[in-house]
Amino acid sequence: QVQVVESGGGVVQPGGSLTLSCTASGTVFKTYTMNWYRQVAGTERELVASINSGGTPTYVDSVEGRFTISRDNAKSSVFLQMRSLKPEDTDVYYCNRNPACAWKWGQGTQVTVSS
Repeated sequence: QVQVVESGGGVVQPGGSLTLSCTASGTVFKTYTMNWYRQVAGTERELVASINSGGTPTYVDSVEGRFTISRDNAKSSVFLQMRSLKPEDTDVYYCNRNPACAWKWGQGTQVTVSS
């Protein structure tokens, strides 16, 4: 069974930076599009960024130019570099494949942007 583990969250002031990491063990990672999502409890999960098997990224408008998604297939890992963070970026962040073929969701990593 694939195990997804996210890490790297924390508390940061507005304008600060964080880099999130996600590792998916027990799978052939390199063939999949990988996504970062975020969710506040009680709300729908929002797709933030995607990176396909060829390394092409896409972003939701609200993070375009501030977030960078990347992947290291040798380590079955995907990363989200977040810069110029805003209070509205506060959420729990998750990584996974596309919803139709999602693995069991990990615990996520909490990002809090606050002064």
